[in-house]
Amino acid sequence: METNYLALLGAAFIPMIMGFLWYGPMLFQDKWMKEMNFTKKDLEGGNMLLIFGLSFVFSLLIAFFMQFLVIHQFGVYQTLAGEPEFMNGSGKGFTYFQEFMSNFGDRFRTFKHGALHGVITGLFFVLPIIGTKSLFERKSFKYVAINVGYWVVTLALMGGVICQWV
Repeated sequence: METNYLALLGAAFIPMIMGFLWYGPMLFQDKWMKEMNFTKKDLEGGNMLLIFGLSFVFSLLIAFFMQFLVIHQFGVYQTLAGEPEFMNGSGKGFTYFQEFMSNFGDRFRTFKHGALHGVITGLFFVLPIIGTKSLFERKSFKYVAINVGYWVVTLALMGGVICQWV
């Protein structure tokens, strides 16, 4: 399977763009700042190059991992990759994989399908993590809803882009 690294790179920008919108003045900035007990002054300063640089690196990691969640054909590839001669482009496993991909390689490769997997990932992976963390930190339901909402929408968009174009 070939990976479209430009699509992964594009998907990695989605969390940054969504963060600008979601946590910005257009949507939830005031509510989020209230839940965090932040003022605008608290958000000034800091090493923005480090913050945005590491955020982008983390987004790349998420994008790379998302392809394994949204593209079903990776499961077949992972199953067969350990077969003898597979990585050399020969052998029974490789032949089966080529045939499988020619018959089913385009199945479930739509934006909508990837977005569905992104939403499922947000609800069944991100929600329990942020929810558990928030319980121990004594954060409010509103805090959880704002942050989980961001990740559900962001992962839906990332999943859609990755499933359609990777």
